[in-house]
Amino acid sequence: MSALVGLQCHLCKATFPLEALYACDRCLGPLEPVYDYAAVRLTRETIERRPKNLWRYRELLPIVGEPRTGFNSGFTPLVRCDRLARRLGVSELYIKDDSVNHPSLSYKDRVVSVAATRALELGFTVLACASTGNLANSVAAHAARLGVECCVFIPDNLEAGKLIGSAVYNPTILAIAGNYDDVNRLCSQVGDRYGWGFVNINLRSYYAEGAKTFGFEIVEQLGWRFPKHVVAPVAGGTLLPRILRGFRELREIGLVTGDLPRMYAAQAAGCAPVVRAIEAGVEHPEPVRPDTIAKSIAIGNPADGYQVVRSVKATGGTGAAVTDEQIVQAIRLLAETEGIFTEPAGGTTMAAAIDLISRGVIPRDEPTVICVTGNGYKTTEVIAGRLAEPVHLSRRFNDFEAWVESRQAIA
Repeated sequence: MSALVGLQCHLCKATFPLEALYACDRCLGPLEPVYDYAAVRLTRETIERRPKNLWRYRELLPIVGEPRTGFNSGFTPLVRCDRLARRLGVSELYIKDDSVNHPSLSYKDRVVSVAATRALELGFTVLACASTGNLANSVAAHAARLGVECCVFIPDNLEAGKLIGSAVYNPTILAIAGNYDDVNRLCSQVGDRYGWGFVNINLRSYYAEGAKTFGFEIVEQLGWRFPKHVVAPVAGGTLLPRILRGFRELREIGLVTGDLPRMYAAQAAGCAPVVRAIEAGVEHPEPVRPDTIAKSIAIGNPADGYQVVRSVKATGGTGAAVTDEQIVQAIRLLAETEGIFTEPAGGTTMAAAIDLISRGVIPRDEPTVICVTGNGYKTTEVIAGRLAEPVHLSRRFNDFEAWVESRQAIA
């Protein structure tokens, strides 16, 4: 049974019905689902017996019927990174690795699974999104699985891997001249006029809740305990506040106890409105024009930026903005030490964690989780030309021997 009650404004607490609504008509605050937690009957044992996908936490997700997609999405690895930890001089470090999420290799498969299911419940026949790449990939993939018409809107300068990663599912792709914020404004108008189901606009109230499963899984995979610190990337601002909300909900229904982790926002220096707001001590980020290689998080006017700032402050965390060069170095370090190849968004989070640890903001002796949200194979151009070139040899064994001897001589 669903414990879903209705929608509520995050700011003024006005209540709304369970429709395709995403902004309060009184104060323009974001809407979020409300649950009757007393009606939730979940135990650790019940969850652990269920299939290893995001729907194992079904009672805390905003659908009223049965899931329609996402049966292989979620429950991605929480990797204990001992080699990386030694390099950074810390005792207990984890990567929550959504770069291997099914089917489109990013955390967006969580939010789209929930939004697509709710879209069908509400009667939408066209599934759409405004995207910097990963979301378009996921919406196109899940729409194909559901047999639903799909249209994705993207900036016209996306990485080739992300464009192909949508096109292969045969959606309609509209490449818009402008950045993500320009695309998002257009999509808001389209959704209002034509009644399409935009997962991250008119369905955003439901879409965002899928991100809670990232936090649910961290707790379960740590043996039903909280880490002390969580570093997450910030783009539109969906992920970080919902990880925290997921933590709170698990504590609310009695599945875990203890203090909530400190939350840290990671952004690229070329697009850091949230981090700048945290540093300035203000609650509402000022929009910026993005200029960074981390295109998947290059959102200059984050829809949930206010909620990120509030979440970070509420837990005693902070933010870090890192340069493109730091991002590339972090991508390489993670790959070389732990065999995880992340895109620039994950490189941003990794670089931010390195910065926070080096400055003593994150203590070296406390459990820390770094959130990796996308796969590096989609964005190979960011490190092309920065890696070792192949050694070219003939087929002759003598040439191989000569190469080995030359290496020994250098050593």
